[in-house]
Amino acid sequence: MVSSTHMRTVDLIAKKRDGGAHTRREIEYLVNGYVDGSIPDYQISAWLMAVCLSGMSAAETGSLTRAMIDSGSTMDLSGLAGPLVDKHSTGGVGDKVSLILAPVAAACGLQVPMMSGRALGHTGGTLDKLESIHGYSTKMDVAGFCRVIDECGYAMTGQSEDIVPADRLLYALRDVTATVESIPLITASIMSKKFAEGAESLVFDVKTGCGAFMKSLDDSRTLAESLVETGRSLGRGVVTVITRMDEPLGHMVGNYLEVEESMLCLAGDALRPGYAPPADLMEVTLRLTAWMLVAGGIASSVDEAESRCREAIGDGRAYECFRRNVSSQGGDPDRLESEVGARRAPCSRVISAPRGGVLTEIDAYTVGTAGVGLGVGRNRTEDEVLANVGVELARKVGTAVGRGDTLCTVYGETETATDQAVESIARAFRIGDDAPQRSPLVVEERSAL
Repeated sequence: MVSSTHMRTVDLIAKKRDGGAHTRREIEYLVNGYVDGSIPDYQISAWLMAVCLSGMSAAETGSLTRAMIDSGSTMDLSGLAGPLVDKHSTGGVGDKVSLILAPVAAACGLQVPMMSGRALGHTGGTLDKLESIHGYSTKMDVAGFCRVIDECGYAMTGQSEDIVPADRLLYALRDVTATVESIPLITASIMSKKFAEGAESLVFDVKTGCGAFMKSLDDSRTLAESLVETGRSLGRGVVTVITRMDEPLGHMVGNYLEVEESMLCLAGDALRPGYAPPADLMEVTLRLTAWMLVAGGIASSVDEAESRCREAIGDGRAYECFRRNVSSQGGDPDRLESEVGARRAPCSRVISAPRGGVLTEIDAYTVGTAGVGLGVGRNRTEDEVLANVGVELARKVGTAVGRGDTLCTVYGETETATDQAVESIARAFRIGDDAPQRSPLVVEERSAL
């Protein structure tokens, strides 16, 4: 057994590699050592892989979460009126739910302190999407964060140097060491951020399917249970909603493209006459937002809450919250509106249906990994994402197509990158003769409020 008074990182790596359980002090040693620079990247990378392969107990996961919280400061939001409720997604392709959900929840009377992340693996990052808005800043101190929440009901920020620095460092390292899928690491990452940001209740969108980190429903359930148990240990009310991520959510995949689609879902006819929001995107968004209203105590049932959310979109209050937030965080909402439908990367390619039939599959993982090659996400921690690249889907699963019909358009910064992405994305589409059997988007819900 490793001595608590004289620990060596290599011994702790070996302990976890061999299936051993860490003590709280061992986990604190690893987390603090990585944050202060005394433990190098290559050793923490090895330890992350050992955790990914050997797992962690509930007690270890709780200790890791607490050590990550204690690695920095937390936000004091006690001066806000509340209710303070946030939502987090475990990551998907085309998942721009947060961009729509936050202003809808705010328009319904919640205050939403949202600390988000960047692109991770094949999935997009909310911060990267928001920063595709010219002038929009996700960097702010606690006073600024509270000011924005007071002004428009919600604020979007990332991790500063002093807020959960352990997660900021580990998050980037997991992305490039193939350790993203580890349930204990996902749980600790999510819960440490959410605790630090000051939300009183939390709603989690746990994705399942080929485009999710949790491919199987069993793994998604395990993650949902881990989030609930860790939330309880931290004194937070938690709701978990398992949703399917087999095809990209909505029609747009890309940083600015997803901002544009979010605006259209909020504003509808005001920006594009006759626009019909994607049914899958709105179903997931409304369900998660409704649970936030229930968690915050301003609706007594999910059905009542969904009705209130639809009203907030229909009468324009939600879109006005979005515009106020863009302005409060440094952007120009008028300029943003002027770019709708016009702002695209310079190179484009259309992928057409090779035969007629019914679209039976759009593999979200394939689209997501091709998007990383375009610049939607990152291959290395130091890579810069590109704002205007991505994929615009013309068809969704279950729709009829004729030979030569447009399936999607791919936008890239260079001809080479665009052509490479097209080669991959074309393989994501499957066309058959019969309509596929559709599974419910909302798979399971669990409330621990």
